[in-house]
Amino acid sequence: MTSNQNTTVCVTGASGFIAAHLVKQLLEQGYKVRATVRGTADKYPYLTELEGAFERLEFVQADLLQEGAYDQVVQGCDYVMHTASPYIVNVKDSQKELVDPAVNGTLNVLKACQKTDSVKRVVLTSSLAAITDEPRNDKTFSEEDWNEKSNLKRNPYFYSKVQAEKAAWDYVEKNKDQCDFDLVTINPFMVIGPSLGPTLNESNKVIRDLMHGLYPVLM
Repeated sequence: MTSNQNTTVCVTGASGFIAAHLVKQLLEQGYKVRATVRGTADKYPYLTELEGAFERLEFVQADLLQEGAYDQVVQGCDYVMHTASPYIVNVKDSQKELVDPAVNGTLNVLKACQKTDSVKRVVLTSSLAAITDEPRNDKTFSEEDWNEKSNLKRNPYFYSKVQAEKAAWDYVEKNKDQCDFDLVTINPFMVIGPSLGPTLNESNKVIRDLMHGLYPVLM
């Protein structure tokens, strides 16, 4: 066991594809993990059966959209990995079902972290969608680039990621004198690989659908 056993990491949306792998790797490295989920622990055997889970994995139910719900969750945590965010392809109300949950959920987590002096860093899982929705062969994108083309009608999911990451950076900048933590974002594209949980994530579904000929024009 390493010295990591004295360090607690909060992983939001721990039942998700990326989050489950984070939980697994953190436990393997000796960290204590506080995992936020919607249901009770018995609903997530693929997490409770991980090596080290019995000793160092704690489950907490928290409503991401309820202001103040994360205040107690992040208390005593050294790091927070915020992965929870809606990924819905077909929606009726893009603002209500995608943008508002992504933005408000992110802000609720940051506000909770601001209220404790234990959190040193927040890692936000953003997306390439926040950078662009038109990758180009002649351009190398960087943290200076923002997706300015997506909106509620054009790629609403992409738009939700833009708004959530911008809201996060704006919040930390406006409250920098009160925030004892720094903010880091990661912007992955398609996240593929083995799923620890019983369902496929959206990126893996694309690969499955290609193999099943759902997109016959792609040959």
